[in-house]
Amino acid sequence: MNRKLRMGMVGGGTDAFIGAVHRLAAFMDNQIELVCGCFSINPEVSKSSGKLYFLPEERIYTTYQEMFEKESKLPEGERMDFVTIVTPNFVHFDPAVMALDHGFHVVLDKPMTFTLEEAYKLKEKLDETGLTFALTHTYSGYPAVKHARKMIADGQLGKIRKIFVEYPQGWLSSKLEDTGNAQASWRTDPKRSGKAGCMGDIGTHVHHLAEYMTGLKVTELCAELNVFVPNRLLDDDGAAFLRFDNGAKGVLMATQIAAGEENAIRIRVYGDKGGIDWEQMEPNTLRVKWLGQPMQVLRVGTSLDSAVAAHNTRVPGGHPEGYLEAFANIYRNFALTVRAKANGEEPTPEMLDFPGVDDGIRGMQFIETVVSAGYNDEVKWVKFGETI
Repeated sequence: MNRKLRMGMVGGGTDAFIGAVHRLAAFMDNQIELVCGCFSINPEVSKSSGKLYFLPEERIYTTYQEMFEKESKLPEGERMDFVTIVTPNFVHFDPAVMALDHGFHVVLDKPMTFTLEEAYKLKEKLDETGLTFALTHTYSGYPAVKHARKMIADGQLGKIRKIFVEYPQGWLSSKLEDTGNAQASWRTDPKRSGKAGCMGDIGTHVHHLAEYMTGLKVTELCAELNVFVPNRLLDDDGAAFLRFDNGAKGVLMATQIAAGEENAIRIRVYGDKGGIDWEQMEPNTLRVKWLGQPMQVLRVGTSLDSAVAAHNTRVPGGHPEGYLEAFANIYRNFALTVRAKANGEEPTPEMLDFPGVDDGIRGMQFIETVVSAGYNDEVKWVKFGETI
């Protein structure tokens, strides 16, 4: 394969926020082009969006079912190679499975599915087809995060003892869903979001970040979930104590009612030799704190010397690499993996470094566990993936 990968899109019309982010990220490294899409449940929005994206009318579809059927019948040199699905949670599973059944690779927004049962079924379908799947847990894409992961895996911090991870937002401090805000409306609706609100939306991000950076797995948790805004149907705040498989302990906090906060993601990991501190709103800086020694400040593009950081860094030091670049790293690594497999080559570890279906299952298990524990004052600890 010596060409760009051809991408189709489900969702992501001009009336949606995240679709533009996906397209910018996908196009950043000149690996991918958009060739078709069903961009909205509203046929008129889908058509108008596709025209604004300069697609031919015959490649702008009104349903994803029509898209997969017609694309699969096109000549191999024309049809899409993969689909990106950027819809609310309840429209993740069906299009993903249908895409796989028609031979298309899949990129999917998180959380992976509406229910844990769907997540297991999606993994079965992937195993059956052997196709490539990526889940857009964006924060794993930052070069500083990848460098921290390498340092921890190499044992530079010693045995990991303590993990603090947090994601405070403030945008849902009022009942925004009653004002016509589309993003707030579906994210706070259990029929479209699932059984978790804040914890499904952003709690899954920091849970994944903690496991990705440390290489550890949560085995059980103790949680409290809250609904602070009156008459809201899903949690808008929560916290959990975590137990990891190496004996480490953790604290996770996610809230969407921290008035004035934007996207203040932060993770701190401490071993018996030192600690690491990273904040998403200052993404190029990694603070390393050593026992009995001065703190080091490592910077993307200058002092991150690992191969994995270099692979995911685009510009010289001092030029911020942020959210879009992190998103783009997932798309690029996914594209390089698909291309390598198509050419009969073995993808490198750097290419394979993007979240996949197992990360998606862990995320759905986190939702099940934190919701089960979060509203129960009688039971303190719940094993990961179980319900009370």
